[in-house]
Parts: sequence; C-alpha cells; structure tokens
Amino acid sequence: MSALTPPVTTAVGPIPGPPSERSESRNPYTGDRTAIGEGRQLFVRFNCSGCHGGRAGGGMGPSLRDVDWLYGNADAQVFSSVVEGRAHGMPAWHTYLTADQTWKLVAYIKSLRTGDEPQAPPSQ
Repeated sequence: MSALTPPVTTAVGPIPGPPSERSESRNPYTGDRTAIGEGRQLFVRFNCSGCHGGRAGGGMGPSLRDVDWLYGNADAQVFSSVVEGRAHGMPAWHTYLTADQTWKLVAYIKSLRTGDEPQAPPSQ
C-alpha cells in the first residue's frame, strides 16, 4: 500500500437498500509480529495512550482491549476509526499516518489480548 491509498470508509449501522456484497479491506500485517511491534511503537509515539491508556486498557478514551466496540472491531472498521476519527474526542489521523502505518497500528490493536501482543500487561 502506498501513502496515496484512499481511506477505507466503513458504514456504521444498517445500510439502506438491498443486501450487497461488500469487499472488506484486508490488513496485510495480520499476524506479522514485526509489524505488530511497529504498530505498538506508533501507538506510543502518537500518544494514543494519552486517551486509551498505556496498554490500551482505557482512560479518557475507551478500552481497546474490550470485545464490544461501538464502531466495530473488524480490521477495516478499526482502520476507518483511526483514519476518519469518531465523535466525542477521537481525532482523524489520516494527515499524520500513511495507510501502511495505519494498518500496522490496526495489527497492534488487534493483537491485544492475544499471544502476539508485544509488552502485554502482567497478569493479575
């Protein structure tokens, strides 16, 4: 993917009209431990922890470790949330992150609560 790749737009809620086949964008970095580590570095560098907590457990912003997500937890939906931003505080990052960096960030977020998570919090 290049920096010129257009953002992925993901509908939130019911889509009017007859059902249609939607092509979901696939994360090229799913399961790639190096990319997941780079996504963690982006999470730290862009201060995502300022809202989502140091290990994405929540704070002023929602936890990214939960299983229920308001705007969807599919890769394309998380990509869309990062790129476009969301109401009530989530800024749009499309001017700061390339599509490639955003997919790595999504890979990190999706690694949370799995064995692939880099620097997982200590178990309680």
